Amino acid sequence: MKVIDTEKIPIKMWLDDIEEGALQQAKNLANLPFLFKHVAIMPDAHQGYGMPIGGVIAANDVIIPNAVGVDIGCGICAIQTSLKEIKRDTLKKIMGNIRELVPVGFKHHKKNRKWSGFENAPDIPIIQAQLNAARKQLGTLGGGNHFIEIQKSDKENIWIMVHSGSRNFGLKIANEYHKKALALCSMWYSELSSKELAFLPMKTAEGKEYMEAMNFALEFAKQNRFDMVTAIKSVFHEEFPDITFDDMIDIHHNYAARERHFGENVIVHRKGATSAHKNQRGIIPGSQGSKSYIVKGKGNPESFMSCSHGAGRKMGRNQARRELDLKAEKKFLDEQGIIHSIRGTYDLDEATSAYKDISVVMENQKDLVDIIVELTPLGSIKG
Repeated sequence: MKVIDTEKIPIKMWLDDIEEGALQQAKNLANLPFLFKHVAIMPDAHQGYGMPIGGVIAANDVIIPNAVGVDIGCGICAIQTSLKEIKRDTLKKIMGNIRELVPVGFKHHKKNRKWSGFENAPDIPIIQAQLNAARKQLGTLGGGNHFIEIQKSDKENIWIMVHSGSRNFGLKIANEYHKKALALCSMWYSELSSKELAFLPMKTAEGKEYMEAMNFALEFAKQNRFDMVTAIKSVFHEEFPDITFDDMIDIHHNYAARERHFGENVIVHRKGATSAHKNQRGIIPGSQGSKSYIVKGKGNPESFMSCSHGAGRKMGRNQARRELDLKAEKKFLDEQGIIHSIRGTYDLDEATSAYKDISVVMENQKDLVDIIVELTPLGSIKG
């Protein structure tokens, strides 16, 4: 851990190679009057909107929409199967069948999906406006860095991992309440180190409403992953009738929650970071060409009991498409025998070289988590 103490509160970092833009964002955070103790920057951090992705802050009765981000509830689930091996041809067939059941990218289901949460959705305009579309989005992967991956563990079991979020709910909620926060901060003549960090006090109607909307998005995102896993299980059952599955691990990495740290009740914001309380199981994925990890939290108070949510981007999406070599990236994955999703130049934003070295990320957070299981990718479906 490195400490920068030039700002109003310290910045504690678990990495050496933070980019200038992300560092400036961390400094902006560190000068907000309502932040508690320090700013924590995880080893996968890179520049985001307002706050670095891979950042963790605690605030005194204040919520910052952009410190949660636009994909509220985005997270990972993982499940161990009883399979010890899977042939490549069978894996290709399974991945093809998964694509038939789980829409990816901009695709949605053709029929409405059932979920009790729809009937119990909060009476908040931005939520109600999205419900009709969301009924067909439930159980869909989305795009960007979202993925379905089949992996093999160092204990020889086959695993399933899914990374997805709250679909359009997160974006709409983030944009709506950032606008409201900007208007209120302007009305109060609040001095902000960055307008991207406009905030909502929790005593305001807007702050309470944001938390209610955010929590609904968290539940939707969790159900979204559960529905995809249910479909994936059915595909595996067709090929392996006797297969069994362990309990699913599910953890989100874009959210805010009331927690107690250093003897105070605060609102912890994790943007591209996951909870790593003492003995809590978590998931840290790499890229489709590198290892992922099932971990156990150490409950380190200095990180507000948090850890990284993945490897973290080394290149922006457009930069990766401009600079990476398509043949070299495909060759690297092919030589490892990974059934991957790199087809053309546009896919290079999700190439292995676009991400940080996951082994370095894990080394940098040895005081935050212990590794329980090491997972190697066999096949990856990207949105």
